[in-house]
Amino acid sequence: MVSRWFAPGTLGKWSKLVSDKRSKWEFRTLATLLLIVALALIFGVVANEMREGETRAFDNAVLLAMRNPDNHADPIGPAWFEAAVRDVTSLGSTTVIFIIVLGTVGFLVLSRARAAALLVLVSVGGGASLMGILKGIFGRVRPDVVSHSVYELTRSFPSGHTTLAAVAYLTLGALVARVQTTRALKMYVLSVAILLTVLVGVSRVYLGLHWPTDVLAGWCLGAAWALLCWSVAARLQRAGRVERQIKS
Repeated sequence: MVSRWFAPGTLGKWSKLVSDKRSKWEFRTLATLLLIVALALIFGVVANEMREGETRAFDNAVLLAMRNPDNHADPIGPAWFEAAVRDVTSLGSTTVIFIIVLGTVGFLVLSRARAAALLVLVSVGGGASLMGILKGIFGRVRPDVVSHSVYELTRSFPSGHTTLAAVAYLTLGALVARVQTTRALKMYVLSVAILLTVLVGVSRVYLGLHWPTDVLAGWCLGAAWALLCWSVAARLQRAGRVERQIKS
């Protein structure tokens, strides 16, 4: 048994395996960083164009395309559909996100994954804080070409619901996906997280609560922040500082 481990060529194979794993890790890290930079650049371009007024024609066209041509106060579709969209948009509200995150943190603490619980709190809380700061900096007013289906108090850029949905659902989706054993389950969990994020963003435009570029910026900001948190979480897990598995 011992001789098999030290047979000629065995150490070379193990060295190659370790090297291959390290190369894959480095490639994934680089790809993640490049994607974060790309999303940040898109956010910057959208923000700059918005400030210069270059996005107004596009924003108006998309908003009006979702409205009854004879009555811009009326979103297209039957009344039950508008009610359903209001339900969907609440999935990105601060209250709903707070409940979901609090429930997740409680579960992780009870599962003795306290470091993972802290990571979730920092990830979502940090993303929410960044979003609030940017809203104050840009100070964009809500759409004025259509009436709002729901009353909102905060500024428009970037979309808070969209950003929070991206930060929370993508972060939690990644956390759940990492403890799944099959690729199919991982893809399913991440697909649901992405779908929820997309639906919340589209609902904000449909209800006339945000300009389309607010939502685009929210998607970019939220996804970039979630990717950054994923990268940090993966590195901390490799270092043994964050739990790799959730104990039952």
